[in-house]
Amino acid sequence: MGRGGAPKDRADGPERKCIATGEVQPKFGLIRFVAGPEGQIVPDVLGKLPGRGIYVAADCVALETALKKRLFARGAKQPVTVPDDLVAEVERQLVRRVVELISLQRKSGKAVAGYEKVKNWLQIEEAEVLIQALDGSGRGKSKLSTPHYGSYIGCLTADELGLAFGRQTVIHGALASGGLTQRVVEEANRLKGVRVKEGGSGHSKG
Repeated sequence: MGRGGAPKDRADGPERKCIATGEVQPKFGLIRFVAGPEGQIVPDVLGKLPGRGIYVAADCVALETALKKRLFARGAKQPVTVPDDLVAEVERQLVRRVVELISLQRKSGKAVAGYEKVKNWLQIEEAEVLIQALDGSGRGKSKLSTPHYGSYIGCLTADELGLAFGRQTVIHGALASGGLTQRVVEEANRLKGVRVKEGGSGHSKG
């Protein structure tokens, strides 16, 4: 499976330059920020806020570099104020986005939760994406394998997955192909990049 399952055909989409790394890459791998009316930097995960877009790779190191080197002012071409919890707010917005997308897939019949249901979808090759809770038991998670040519999402907690599936907690989930599944993978990859900081691994809690 390709890195995070990012689709090759999206490589032809719009690209932007990261202010921290200087690299040009597809927009779906970056976080967009804008300067608000008072010059405050605001994350724009959905990419819909008005104003000049400032882009940073969806990576905790790139975000920290942008903060430490005060690169947002340069990107905005004006004096700006940067909230202390900017990275945490990016993470919150991404979690909300991924949870909403999985929930939409569940409502359209393209997502299931629970070990037995997920195992069945994997056996009948219905699953394109395996989702497992970041804080789930490593032993329990090892019993299920990522679909061949499919993708794996492991950056959400059991509580966050529970929100997506309308339950208290969820450890195992799966997505069928089509609908918003590719969008879920892309947004989860952005979240993984932002969350990777803890111990250098997105699975550090598990």
